Amino acid sequence: MAFVQPTPEQEACETATATFDRDRATWGFLPNYARTFALRPEAYRAWQHLNATIKSTMDQRRYELATVAAAAALRSSYCTLAHGRVLAEHFLPAGDVVRLMTDRATAPLDPVEHAVVAFAEKVALHADRITEDEVDGLRAVGLTDEEIFDVVLAAAARCFFVKTLDATGTAADAVFREMPPDLVDVLTVGRAVADPPDVGVETR
Repeated sequence: MAFVQPTPEQEACETATATFDRDRATWGFLPNYARTFALRPEAYRAWQHLNATIKSTMDQRRYELATVAAAAALRSSYCTLAHGRVLAEHFLPAGDVVRLMTDRATAPLDPVEHAVVAFAEKVALHADRITEDEVDGLRAVGLTDEEIFDVVLAAAARCFFVKTLDATGTAADAVFREMPPDLVDVLTVGRAVADPPDVGVETR
């Protein structure tokens, strides 16, 4: 499940125990990433607050597209699977999510969304190479400076989360194996999905 050994639940501090209870109430089981973050529950709470704050100002489809783009660029199977599933369940047909991952140019996104996906990917991989002209390009397709900053925040925050999970060897939850096989294949961009019974789902 992970390279690090989280504190056993029966020995967890009150903060971690409360967090576990909330995650179980939300998902019906305890996600693998929550077990890892139990080593530092205050950091987990801080991440949840940061992520919720970023999401609160964004269109949710745009947030998911930016997040998938950043996570896939960073080869995070956990986050790409979790947020790719959200896209497939709420915003795009599953086949279009596959196209987004395999042939982005043909994915049925509008010009703003294509620009957001490309920009989020570059934030994740090459933020130091972003130019003012590229930011001007986002303005040209209709994004405000606040909306551009939202995309930066979503992609940059995802870097923290995916690096934490991958550096600790935290495997994507086995529940993702229940998705259509073609989705599982294209969204598994890095580490393999955990084998049962390590079942969970990433916080959105």
